Amino acid sequence: MKTLKQIGAMVLLGMFLTSCVAVKSNGNHGLPPGQVKKVTGSKSAKPYAPGQNK
Repeated sequence: MKTLKQIGAMVLLGMFLTSCVAVKSNGNHGLPPGQVKKVTGSKSAKPYAPGQNK
């Protein structure tokens, strides 16, 4: 009975560890779109702003 609880605890722990969600990065290194526009010399910040697709 004790080993069954240990196996169950290990399976549960494994499920918790593998259920982590990866955060999608937009490649701006934490900078706002306007600052990336300044650094790159672009005329528009639209390519650097997530969700601004037309």
